[in-house]
Amino acid sequence: MQAMEISEAAPPAQRRAMRGIAFWITAAIVVALDQGTKSIVRTTMDRGESWPDWDLPFRFRHITNSGASFGILQGETTFLVVMTIIGLGAIYLYYRNPPFEHWIASIAIGMMLGGALGNFIDRVRVGRVTDFIDFDRYPSFNLADSFIFVGVSVLILGYLWTEKRRSATPDEDAQPNG
Repeated sequence: MQAMEISEAAPPAQRRAMRGIAFWITAAIVVALDQGTKSIVRTTMDRGESWPDWDLPFRFRHITNSGASFGILQGETTFLVVMTIIGLGAIYLYYRNPPFEHWIASIAIGMMLGGALGNFIDRVRVGRVTDFIDFDRYPSFNLADSFIFVGVSVLILGYLWTEKRRSATPDEDAQPNG
C-alpha cells in the first residue's frame, strides 16, 4: 500500500509518465512472452501434436488458426490484418483516454495491446496464429488471447468499481430536501 500512497502524492505529470512506462513495458513483456512461447511450440512440436500424450482435460497442442476467435473467418488473413491495425489504433486511443485514471488501467490496456500485437505478428509472419493451450470442449488459445481477456476483464471490473464508488459518494450539486 505504501507504493500507492507515494504514486498518489506524485505530481500529475509524473503520474502520467509512470502510467506510460507501465503501459509500454507491459505491452513489451506480453509480446515477448507470447512470441517466446509460440516459438517454443513451433520448434518442439509438430502441428497437431499434444503433450502430454495421455488423456487429460488440459494439454499443450500445436494448432494453427488462419481465422479469428473460435475459428471464425478462416482464411481471411488480409481482412484480419486490416482489422487488427484498426484495433491496435483503437487500443492506443483508449490508452490515451482511459475510462479511469489509475495505473492498473494502463497495465490492462498494455496487456490488450501486447496480446493484439502478438497475434498480429503471427498473422503477418506466417499467415496464421499459433495456438497451444488446449482444454477439452473449449477452443484452443495462446498467451496473447489470455492477456487480451485478462486486460478487458480488469478494465470492466475497474470501471464497475469506479462507478460504484462514484454512485456511493453524495452528489455535491443536490439540494437539501427541506
